[in-house]
Amino acid sequence: MITFFVSALKIIFVLGFLILIHEGGHFFVAKFCKVRVNEFSIGFGPVIWKKQGKETKYTLRLIPLGGFVNLEGEEEYSQKEGSFSKASIPKRIAIVLAGGIVNIVFAIVVYFILTTSIGNNSTLIIKETIPEYAAQQVGMIENDEIIKINGKRVNIKTDIDEILKKSNGEEMTITIKRNEEEIDIKLKPTAIPYKNTGIYLKSISSGENTKIITVDANSTAEKNGLKANDEIIKINGKDVKNQTEIIDIINQEDYETLNFIVKRENEEINIQLQSDTNYYYYLGVYFKTAENTFLNNMYYASFQTRDFCFSIFNNLKMLFVGEVRVDQFMGPVGISEVVANTNQIKDFIYILALISLSLGVTNLLPIPALDGGKFVLLVIEAVRRKRLSEKVEINIQLIGFALLIALSIYVTYNDILRIL
Repeated sequence: MITFFVSALKIIFVLGFLILIHEGGHFFVAKFCKVRVNEFSIGFGPVIWKKQGKETKYTLRLIPLGGFVNLEGEEEYSQKEGSFSKASIPKRIAIVLAGGIVNIVFAIVVYFILTTSIGNNSTLIIKETIPEYAAQQVGMIENDEIIKINGKRVNIKTDIDEILKKSNGEEMTITIKRNEEEIDIKLKPTAIPYKNTGIYLKSISSGENTKIITVDANSTAEKNGLKANDEIIKINGKDVKNQTEIIDIINQEDYETLNFIVKRENEEINIQLQSDTNYYYYLGVYFKTAENTFLNNMYYASFQTRDFCFSIFNNLKMLFVGEVRVDQFMGPVGISEVVANTNQIKDFIYILALISLSLGVTNLLPIPALDGGKFVLLVIEAVRRKRLSEKVEINIQLIGFALLIALSIYVTYNDILRIL
């Protein structure tokens, strides 16, 4: 009971707080631009609390899945003093974009502070090399500092990891600093094979669970008919109870063909597939730990925060090129489960920052009914030097809203299936 109560509090705080700062961004910029705010609301649906201010009514509503700022003249054209309609286009753009920008800035600041406080960073100075791996074979030694790979500057270990991941095992030029001298070394990373089917399950920490969370697009699993929410019962005749057992069976070398028995909608289905052999690529080095000073931690945190910000844009890119499907999206229900499962304060803060960044970027996408869609309409108005007709704007917003509602229902349905 206590665990449920704590989980509920965490979920309410995350959703409520992020909505508050998002709508607060719209609110304060509107006030700064002298645009009248008729209502500031957290939540949708029936009002459960309200307070009338000098100009603005503040409300708390029953459904905590969003919020809104009701501006004078935003929905219908108005000639009243302080109307959004009468404000200049730059002011209207500032008001529209403020919510998403506040979420993004909040996420960046919080993540930077979090990573600065954690420390324990890895330098790019070699502590030791691993026998029979590439680095030792080409003569890299202790105290060599990796500064470039293929002419590109590397600043933190994840820069190297990302280059290796994309290397496809091809030869690369490693620039090292040894005794204040820069040396170029040709190196072909060591390839370590692993088997991959393209399925993802809940983490081991979530307990014994063999339900497939998602399936990679164009993977061998998808091509042979495995689907998200299938529950794996057996592989090659062996009962499986958790993720560890599934991974162990898949990676056994004597299994070229995998025979899955999965439970789908109370029906047992037999699916046969061959796992793909993929490779991890390694230099084969251990790096020294950076001195735990405030300036050092800030230095490494700045690059980690850069990667944190770019990650959401990479995910969007994957969506548009078809590497991520809509059924892999996570909505409020899925997010709530992730928040509820956080155990440490640093994990909770990280999730808070990640959701805030995702919320901010998503809201700025050029989709009708989102802030980014409103921004596009304002740009069109600026180019045309006149507004679109009120009817056209309303129809565009209604279409966008209908699509978002349909997407929300679909995503929520998939979230619930994954949790059950």
